[in-house]
Amino acid sequence: MLAEMILTSAQVLTMDEGRPRAEAVAVAGGRILAVGSVAEVAALAGPGCRVLDCGGRTLLPGFVESHLHLVLGGNELSQLQLGGVQGFAALAAAYQGYAAANPGLPLLMAQGAAYAMLDHPVTRHDLDRVIGDRPIAMMSPDHHTVWANTAALRASGLLHGAAMPPGHVVVMGSDGLASGELLEFEAFSPVLALTGDLHLQLGIATGGEPDPWPGPEQRAKDKAKIAAGLAHAAAEGITSMVNMDGNRYTCVLLAEMEAEGRLTARVKVPFHMKPHMELSELDRASAMAAEFTGDWVLSGFVKLFMDGVVDSRTAYMLHPYPGSPETGAPLFEAARFNEICAEIDRRGLQIAVHAIGDGAVRQTIDGYEAARVRNGARDARHRIEHIELIDRSDIPRLAALGITASVQPPHAPGAMDFPLAGMEAVIAPDRWPDAYLCRTLAGAGAVLAFASDWPVTDISVMRGIQAALTRQPFLGAGDERVDLMTALQAYTAGGAWAAHLEGLTGRLRPGLAADLVLIDGDIEAIAPDEIGQTGIALTVSGGRVTHDAVGLTDFRA
Repeated sequence: MLAEMILTSAQVLTMDEGRPRAEAVAVAGGRILAVGSVAEVAALAGPGCRVLDCGGRTLLPGFVESHLHLVLGGNELSQLQLGGVQGFAALAAAYQGYAAANPGLPLLMAQGAAYAMLDHPVTRHDLDRVIGDRPIAMMSPDHHTVWANTAALRASGLLHGAAMPPGHVVVMGSDGLASGELLEFEAFSPVLALTGDLHLQLGIATGGEPDPWPGPEQRAKDKAKIAAGLAHAAAEGITSMVNMDGNRYTCVLLAEMEAEGRLTARVKVPFHMKPHMELSELDRASAMAAEFTGDWVLSGFVKLFMDGVVDSRTAYMLHPYPGSPETGAPLFEAARFNEICAEIDRRGLQIAVHAIGDGAVRQTIDGYEAARVRNGARDARHRIEHIELIDRSDIPRLAALGITASVQPPHAPGAMDFPLAGMEAVIAPDRWPDAYLCRTLAGAGAVLAFASDWPVTDISVMRGIQAALTRQPFLGAGDERVDLMTALQAYTAGGAWAAHLEGLTGRLRPGLAADLVLIDGDIEAIAPDEIGQTGIALTVSGGRVTHDAVGLTDFRA
């Protein structure tokens, strides 16, 4: 076979231990044909072969984004963005400009609202002062809290409160009415429903499917939002992603886009198991796993939430939060969770659990251990998502049980966009040595899979790499920075392995998918604190160019 495309004169980091470095890569039929020297690869050029001189730039396997929310992120790109907005005047100005530009929206929804945006906890009265005659709401960066004005609470039926499952709260004010603060998905989903696109969030919010099933017109609109998210990801060099929300409807949309030639990344989609569900609901997870098994759209794993987040004190801790007797609470009772894990594992499915507090992390590990005791050991690669705090005694259990640490370098306060100021209010300083660990987990033998959790944080992989390399130690804590190759591994081969995709992508090896990313520079020569400013020159997914920032696809034949 002859090459259809050659990328040459590059600093090729293959992430393949058999041949870690090379100068050129040849592509044919959507697969990697050869990896080698300039001369070796040039000899494979066929008639009409496109040849790109990479000019010494770094060529890597396409990035694997191990934890993001593709559909939600694509949907939010058109909403008001409040990242960096501080103070009432700035908030009001941002909202009023957005309202004027969008007179017909049934809900003025904003994203990225900092918990400490005002000098006091936000209430509906604050938002009424911003805009009182139209429903408005704003989401916290972690996507676990929404604040709504009176009009939005009234329109969603929440103004007088509502019964919620454990861990989901419509916070009530002293006047007997909702304060405006809504904690966790079930509490704020009635507000999100005002936008008319709640069906896109049913998977993560309820574990359910749209009813009635959206028709062609609605599916076309939904696919346009996905396409926006895919383009956003391709611009950051992402060619594979583990989508941490979704359902069968999400898979159907993606499969339709694949058939239409519009799917530019490989997407793995979960079944969501919620606390109220019976074990028999896992038949749907098995059905999704059997139906979607391709190279581009696949399922095969179950997502669960064990707790919330530290900022709203809904993360489950082993010890009380500072200045409070509260510890948060697990969303699953321990024995019940063990039973669920054992059944998912028995079905041969992977498990991914959102666990942020050290209590949630321990209970998750216990569940995975119970599954192994019940079913025996297998290559399950069960995952824990986030691990923002872990008890030291639990760290060795990750490697011992083969658990993947799916962590997000941008989440550590002070590392990227989340401020360090205020961390002491939710995590006591004496626990900072156990918070947001990367280097320690890797040193203990855990497999790292890095991600952004977009749209919780910026999707930029380059900024994520910089965060992993440059994060300063917390007061009294150890150095949790990792080296460049560890970070690249976690964004490529490590992420692929964690998603059971190592036979398809994550390394530059003949026979694997032609998923590549060309960094606009030599990443090993760039200062760590400048990596985040470095662009992506080219993204290739399955042999197809999905992003070209500098006109590099003007190949010579």
